[in-house]
Amino acid sequence: MTFRLTYATMFNPPEAMHERFDAAMAKVEAGLGARHELFIDGEDRAAKRHAQRRSPIDSELLLGEFALADEADVDVAMKAAKAAWPAWRALPVAERARLVRKVGDLMEQRVYEIAAALTLEVGKNRMEALGEAQETVDFFHHYADDFERHAGYENELPNDPLEGTVSRNRSVMRPHGVWVVIAPFNFPLALAGGPVAAALVTGNTVVCKAASDTPWSGRLLADCIRDAGLPPGVFNYVSGSGREVGEALAHHPLTAGITFTGSVGVGMQLLRQMASGAWPRPCIAEMGGKNPCIVTEHADLERAAAGIVRSAFGMGGQKCSALSRLYVHESVADELAAKVMEKIDAVRIGDARRREHWLGPVINEGAYGNYANYVQLLRAGGAKVLSGGEQLREDGLARGWYVEPVLAEADLSHPLWKQEMFLPIVMMHRYHDREEAMRLANDTDMGLTAGFYGGADEVPWFQEHIEAGVTYANRPQGATTGAWPGYQPFGGWKGSGSTGKAIASFYYLQQYLREQSRTVVE
Repeated sequence: MTFRLTYATMFNPPEAMHERFDAAMAKVEAGLGARHELFIDGEDRAAKRHAQRRSPIDSELLLGEFALADEADVDVAMKAAKAAWPAWRALPVAERARLVRKVGDLMEQRVYEIAAALTLEVGKNRMEALGEAQETVDFFHHYADDFERHAGYENELPNDPLEGTVSRNRSVMRPHGVWVVIAPFNFPLALAGGPVAAALVTGNTVVCKAASDTPWSGRLLADCIRDAGLPPGVFNYVSGSGREVGEALAHHPLTAGITFTGSVGVGMQLLRQMASGAWPRPCIAEMGGKNPCIVTEHADLERAAAGIVRSAFGMGGQKCSALSRLYVHESVADELAAKVMEKIDAVRIGDARRREHWLGPVINEGAYGNYANYVQLLRAGGAKVLSGGEQLREDGLARGWYVEPVLAEADLSHPLWKQEMFLPIVMMHRYHDREEAMRLANDTDMGLTAGFYGGADEVPWFQEHIEAGVTYANRPQGATTGAWPGYQPFGGWKGSGSTGKAIASFYYLQQYLREQSRTVVE
């Protein structure tokens, strides 16, 4: 890499980056159409069934044939992980960290090829794809460094105050066993790779399931872990439907813990399930967001408009952190809306492989149909659609799932203020005083991210009163998006997260461990 790639630095990359991406894309496209199997117990495992996956960029672009696991495959994977656990947990901290770090090193060597695959599979533009690939690299490095820095979270405690006896005490953190990771489609590499790295470095073994729409990314992760030389069974990869494979993993008797990223409904179901049974088991669930941004009359409106567009419409709004609700002071609402619409008009929409296109397609036909339904609901409910609202079929876009970004001004009674749409749609409301804006911003069952644009003296008020796990103030790179490992921990409050502990935070790795107090009398 010739520069430090993060979501905050992707807006003015060097020319060499584009050249390397284009070369990687040509290489990856030359290999399209291959069959991709499961990865279990250190080997490829052929599945009984496979499914063709095509790119959301172009429905005629066949990515490959991908294995569909069944309950028998899940059982083999879980048993392989269980068998590998004693030896893996017994490795010294430094050795586990070395192997996890090596995965990141290999991934970094392949970062352009992996990013090209992400563009083809998810439809995200090259900068977002490169950002996700590099973010996953950083997860493997960051968690290895963190675990070593804390010496595996083992601590000497004072001896018991007993006369004539030496009673030594120690607190140690121990892994749980077989950890299941269930990843979403929108960040299929990072939101699989991050939890996988955390679970592995802390001494758990892993069975990972990709989303149905994005099995390729998980297989590329498996290839990096295989080539890094981790022992057989320590990491296993399966793909298939959530209803069949996901439920088999969640119900398996060997499942010791789960990390899940996805909908509130599924996350809450997993939480209840993991809390039941003979004893409660850990479940780290990140469950989406309905993220607000407040713009006061003292805001830099140009900065605000840039951050709003990048956050609401980047990757087609298909981010749990995407901006969804915009509250603007009535005195600046018209001016801000005009600036936002000007920036929307400048967005180039099309084939995400092409450098000039900032916005690619949404993930699949279902999302494409949902977009039309939401636009119809907005208009039927009296909302004024200020920009966008059309499905795009002209200029070579008919074979993909392309839509326009939407800015809509809606009455507060509209039900879509409460619904996570996961599409490039942002709703705007004009407020009279900032206390009203804060009340509206917090009026949601979720609390993942939140943004603010206003005077410097207003920022402490925003931070003190907003109910969200990740906050950004006066940030043009993204009003509510753009956390990066080592710089911004990422996790939600309320219905957005189950633990109150954020990804890549000071407190994340401990969630994959359980404490044991050890006393030895000499």
